[in-house]
Amino acid sequence: METLAMHISNGIIDGPVAAIFAALALAALTACVLRGRRDLDDRLAPMAGLVAAFIFAVQMLNFPIFTAGVSGHLLGGALAAMLVGPWVGALCVAVVLVVQALIFGDGGVAMLGLNITNMALLGTAAAYALIALMLRVLPRTRAGLAVTAFVAATVSVVVASQGFVLEYWLGGTTDLGNNLGGLAGTMAGVHLLIGIGEGLITATTVLTVAKVRPDLVYALRSLRAPAAPAVPVAGGVR
Repeated sequence: METLAMHISNGIIDGPVAAIFAALALAALTACVLRGRRDLDDRLAPMAGLVAAFIFAVQMLNFPIFTAGVSGHLLGGALAAMLVGPWVGALCVAVVLVVQALIFGDGGVAMLGLNITNMALLGTAAAYALIALMLRVLPRTRAGLAVTAFVAATVSVVVASQGFVLEYWLGGTTDLGNNLGGLAGTMAGVHLLIGIGEGLITATTVLTVAKVRPDLVYALRSLRAPAAPAVPVAGGVR
């Protein structure tokens, strides 16, 4: 069951591949810092700290997946993307992963680059791409926001799990032969169930924040619906 864990332990992926992804993760996080500084303001800076703290706290709570014999917890990529944006959101999740690895031993320290790539980068990016698309299509109602948060969170978890499959294909320490497709299917199935739990948590949290302070939801502030085309009126005045 070790290979089903999103928090990759030391020894599951070989050293060279882990080092490559550590370098990629460091480069991507540097880009997030540079780009995220443009978004930081008096609202977003404290919100980022609250989001990181909330993700850290909720990740301590596991919910069982009885059909798979494993348990899951919030990854937080979609939640962070909704509330503080993709750049700062990726940094929030990365900070949580570093603290968990160094203090609680949740995921190997040598595998931090892999775990950050999967959960902080791939998960957050996939979530925000869906959020940006869906909020331009769905109505800006509570139902539309809930559906967006749920779908983005569910898909982001599955995408993150497939990042592990790619990494295992590149440098897994156990030869799976021709069974890589089976690993991909198992990871997708288990993490789809975990994603549903994450989707419910994310939708509930985002709706709660939006109800009290909609101005604190980054996605609602930054993603605007397409403007209607100007219509000529009498006298040639638009």
